[in-house]
Amino acid sequence: MNGREPGVPHHHPTRRDVLRMGLGAFLVSAVPFSWHRRTLVRRTVPVMGTIAEFAVLTFDQRLAQQAIRAAIDELRAVERTMSRFDPSSDIGRANREAAAEGVPISDDTALVLQEALRWAEASDGAFDPCIGKALELWDVMHRHAPPPARQVHTLAGRQFYRGMDVSRWQGAAAVRFTTDDIHVDLGGIAKGFAVDRAVAALRSRGIDRALINVGGDLYAMGRAPSGDPWNIGIRSPLDPSRLAGTLELTDAAVATSGDYLQYFQYAGRRYHHLLDPRTAAPRLTPTHSVSVSASSCMHADAAATAIFGMRQADAERVLAGRGHNARIVSSL
Repeated sequence: MNGREPGVPHHHPTRRDVLRMGLGAFLVSAVPFSWHRRTLVRRTVPVMGTIAEFAVLTFDQRLAQQAIRAAIDELRAVERTMSRFDPSSDIGRANREAAAEGVPISDDTALVLQEALRWAEASDGAFDPCIGKALELWDVMHRHAPPPARQVHTLAGRQFYRGMDVSRWQGAAAVRFTTDDIHVDLGGIAKGFAVDRAVAALRSRGIDRALINVGGDLYAMGRAPSGDPWNIGIRSPLDPSRLAGTLELTDAAVATSGDYLQYFQYAGRRYHHLLDPRTAAPRLTPTHSVSVSASSCMHADAAATAIFGMRQADAERVLAGRGHNARIVSSL
């Protein structure tokens, strides 16, 4: 028995393999081939509405397979508990019931909600996890024209995050809303948290060199085979076949927010999914993407969402206020 999982290739990498590693906003540059008998184990899986890609350097293919399966389980667990599209998830139940009574949630969901509130406070509401109703109204993947201005205006400038309380009730974590206009959407932070959980799953099983990329949220574990940091290419939002820059990462995360994947065009303007809570409409910005590096993917994810469209000085102030080694690595 060779320990292979059906349908999952395991091979010593070629230059073409390495160049193909990395999806979405990132591309892993070619690396030297002093592999010291390590094998590259790769797996790609749909999850959380996007594609997750794993690339693990290992001496033990069977161990790597087990670790990747555990990491995928973590991604799926976060999806089950934190997706607003699942009415049975913590967030689905909260959006349905938390304006009337406290809704019990998992400790992980409570942790992510509390971190989301910290990012909301640090960004003066530019990051607001409670604007789900505005996102539902715009629904940019299915609309062809903006919604009525009156409906948008009723959701603008409300600072909904101030109306969400995360605490404990009868010994369990719980969430409560002060108004039924609050709908939580954790699309700007939960995917990053899920990547961090996947990284922890790999590490707990002895993996120390790997890349995990989940639709633009990437974590680089350890170092590249050469002993150097992983060299990550940032794709141009205007031409995905080209690189706009590169970044070296070791045990760090990078996440990108941009207006070029989820949007519709109307009257010569692009209406994208990154809303400004002050206007409850897509943010007006001269840039198309921003990438942020941080010590964890959850914080890189939230940071990139929070500062998209901000002036450089304001963005740097927000990042400095939150810490976590967050820094802008690309703004295009």
